[in-house]
Amino acid sequence: MIQFTDEMNRLINNNLADGCPCIVATASPSGEPGLSFRGSMMALDSECLAYWERTKRAGLEHVEANPMVVVMYRNPKERKSWKFHGEAPVLREGPVREAVKAKVVQQELDRDPGGEGFAVVIRVSRIMNLGGDVVQQR
Repeated sequence: MIQFTDEMNRLINNNLADGCPCIVATASPSGEPGLSFRGSMMALDSECLAYWERTKRAGLEHVEANPMVVVMYRNPKERKSWKFHGEAPVLREGPVREAVKAKVVQQELDRDPGGEGFAVVIRVSRIMNLGGDVVQQR
């Protein structure tokens, strides 16, 4: 079972303000890896992370073709770090897209003139620490 702790929620939801943006790892269908910083990452509910996809470049192509992703969070000041593994569909419209958009930090929305981005919702299946230990698993 996945159940984000209060600490995970607090740190993930403040990642940009704390200077610790999350890193999302993706892979294309042919296995080409990709990494991107996501300051809009948020704990959407007790088992899903979400971010606002505004760049619409390789990361979006990767996730649409291969929705398996890993999100890494590391905050050296707090001495906390996790890897969240999951499946991430892209939501181009609908109420969940709008709910994610409503929760995106203003600094990230300001970089998306017209609000034409998409929501990417990650249903987390495993949480690990950076030492490789499984913290939670579905």
